Amino acid sequence: MTGYGRFEGTIHGRQTVFEIKAVNHRFFEMQCRLPKGCGFLEDTIREMVSKYVSRGKVDVYVSVEADDSLEADVKINHSLASGYLKALRELCSTYGLKDDISVSLLSRYTDIFTVTKAPENEEALISIVKEAGRKAIEDFMAMREREGEKLAEDVLSHSRRILALVDEVEERSPITVEEYRSKLYERLKDVLQDNSIDPQRILTEAAIFADKTAVSEETVRLRSHFDQLSDILQKSEPVGRKLDFIVQEMNREANTTGSKVCDAALAHKVVEIKAEIEKIREQIQNIE
Repeated sequence: MTGYGRFEGTIHGRQTVFEIKAVNHRFFEMQCRLPKGCGFLEDTIREMVSKYVSRGKVDVYVSVEADDSLEADVKINHSLASGYLKALRELCSTYGLKDDISVSLLSRYTDIFTVTKAPENEEALISIVKEAGRKAIEDFMAMREREGEKLAEDVLSHSRRILALVDEVEERSPITVEEYRSKLYERLKDVLQDNSIDPQRILTEAAIFADKTAVSEETVRLRSHFDQLSDILQKSEPVGRKLDFIVQEMNREANTTGSKVCDAALAHKVVEIKAEIEKIREQIQNIE
């Protein structure tokens, strides 16, 4: 399922941004973009996010304003500075340029300086990120819940269409047996050229045909699967994998039904059922 959540504000006196977004994916994957030197935050963020997301590709961006109270130690690479100064003076001498070399000019060569800041208080940063993350995830989950409601309604609408088609299959199936019996009687009548046809033979052949083409077991199981589908969609826990399994079973019953029917009208209904099941299968890939 897709989703987006963002928090931007001041926490414990430090400007903080926590952004989370997710797109559909079969498994759970997460990538974090964190401030330099804050890789230790990833485990905390992963633990927070995984409580709410079990499927999806998740990207998290975190920015926390630097702590100005921390001291910084700036060291000069005198060997490198001397090299720059010598090269600049050589330019002035070689090309007859004005020697206006100054400290401000040399300071532009930032590799002369090495800045070492005192380490951040990890516990304080974790506390800030947890608070910002909680607020961003609240927005993120609200968006996913709205999307989930729409997806569930779409799946149920396809389910209702399938159940209507199942009704038509169940209604039509017994009629095909009677049509077969009538066609068989006419065929035998033409072959034998008289009316001395054994009624028992007709009944036996019709019974064999009815047994081969009976789809009542499959339609009963299809209805059962749709009941389970409806129940699962009402749950608040992650249900995507369960839905995957149910749809596989639904497709299996539809295929078995299709292999049994010997009637063009019924075959068309089965094709429609399978098409609707495929629409459900595509949608549940977006459901966590």
